[in-house]
Amino acid sequence: MQRVVAGLVAREVKDPRVGHITVTAVRLAADLGVACVYFVPFAGTHDPQEVLQGLTRARGFLRGQVGRELGLRHAPQLEFKLDDTVERAARLTGLIERARTEDEAKR
Repeated sequence: MQRVVAGLVAREVKDPRVGHITVTAVRLAADLGVACVYFVPFAGTHDPQEVLQGLTRARGFLRGQVGRELGLRHAPQLEFKLDDTVERAARLTGLIERARTEDEAKR
């Protein structure tokens, strides 16, 4: 599903707010009724909130296309969420590095 959604966004979504994105993960609910699609705007070319608005506007179209491409009788609702794991990891790495530097300075 991740590859299908990523391909559809790249090929079919014409909304200029979306631009290029990387689909980092898709999490399906246990009942397969909802799919959370996590994304990161590529190279920060567009504001993440604008990208989210564009994807939210296109989600009905994308849902139908996902259903057709995967041969699903009932395609899941698509919910798009900004994936901030890279930013959180960088922030934590910075905090750890600063703590280590401060610890070495006290010795």
